[in-house]
Amino acid sequence: MADEVQERAGVTVLVCDPDGPLIATEQDALDLIGAAFVGAQVVAVPASRLDERFFSLGTRFAGEVMQKFVNYRLRLAVVGDIAGHLAASSALRALVEESNRADHVWFVPDLDTLDTRLRATA
Repeated sequence: MADEVQERAGVTVLVCDPDGPLIATEQDALDLIGAAFVGAQVVAVPASRLDERFFSLGTRFAGEVMQKFVNYRLRLAVVGDIAGHLAASSALRALVEESNRADHVWFVPDLDTLDTRLRATA
């Protein structure tokens, strides 16, 4: 499946292909943002597509990517199991908890959970 724009819970979402290219640079994030400009309000990125540096907060890559989405007023949903990363980093756990309380960046285990979150914010 290619990246695909879908209507999910009444919101236009760019659902990224789990087998798509790795997001390893700020430019990769900007390319996703550009792809979302077909009308998507949310970009759902499989956690498996994020470079390992995203989950190591000392690299600042996660912050750079998340800030790009905020700057362009797009919501980012990281979709998938990140339990291993969370177990290894209390700082990442704190970031995920804080992000999930807000409305710009969410970490969800699957698309069904994303749909539930989208319905709750509508």
